Amino acid sequence: MRESSFVNRNKARWEEFEKIVNNQDRSSPDKLAELFIQVTDDLSFARTQYPTSRTTQYLNSLASKIHGEIYQNKKEDKNRFLLFWKEELPAVLYSAQKQLLYAFLLFVVAGTIGAVSAAYDDTFVRLILGDGYVNMTLENIKNGNPTHVYSDGSEMDMFVGITLNNIMVSLRVFVFGVFFSLGTGLFLFYNALMVGTFVMFFYQESQLSQALPVILLHGTIELSSIVIAAAAGFLMGNSLLFPGTYSRLASFKAGAIKGLKIVVGLIPFFILAGFIESFVTRYAFMHWGIKTGIIGASALLMIYYFILYPIQLKRNGRI
Repeated sequence: MRESSFVNRNKARWEEFEKIVNNQDRSSPDKLAELFIQVTDDLSFARTQYPTSRTTQYLNSLASKIHGEIYQNKKEDKNRFLLFWKEELPAVLYSAQKQLLYAFLLFVVAGTIGAVSAAYDDTFVRLILGDGYVNMTLENIKNGNPTHVYSDGSEMDMFVGITLNNIMVSLRVFVFGVFFSLGTGLFLFYNALMVGTFVMFFYQESQLSQALPVILLHGTIELSSIVIAAAAGFLMGNSLLFPGTYSRLASFKAGAIKGLKIVVGLIPFFILAGFIESFVTRYAFMHWGIKTGIIGASALLMIYYFILYPIQLKRNGRI
């Protein structure tokens, strides 16, 4: 690429970087880190193609400024943890609204396919859920407690095992996004297919009214979090597919950082879901009012923090 073309292609972005760096009050450490990745990527290309040019010298100076700002701001930021939950994560969530919508729609479509397939194919439930699980659940239904599986074992062992498993599932659905979003889509599709099959199985056994509220006690947060983790995977995968004006590597780095923030932000919610599943869900025959309250509060928590709160911050100019 000719140097003039390289400059013309990236000049507007470099000027924007200078404005952000010079305005210290609005330069968060993570924003500066993202800029640093992009500028150093441009600098690496310039050093290879135009080692003695003024463009290379300019980019080297710009990268030094950004590096200095990162070091200074990181020392001064005493509320880093609080800032992450109040502004940084919501800002990423706002930028991932489309990916979140795509993940939700895919989950609904796949869940519907699972339910319809189970309704019209007698072998589909065992194919997806496995003979062991189906036989165990049928035995539990026969004994009068279709969700007895949630009351087996000690609470603490269940809590640790379930929470770690859910975190690993979210990491996998995110990491698979590296395959240009296809891996994340397939992983989410299969999990949603299982959910739809699961629901239809209980419906066919005339146990849905008893089983579904019990499952949603923890499932409201758990399933929502998996969909959000898929949005993080799509965010990373789309950064490879659609780099825009950035190089593909710089775009991927930025997308991966944003996606990882979302996954890290989900950890407390997986802990909460694991706690509910281990210590609360086992009481299947609790009063319906308690079930409704827990499910409703869980749904409000997920909708507000991951959808409404980022929109509110954006409207107020805080992100």
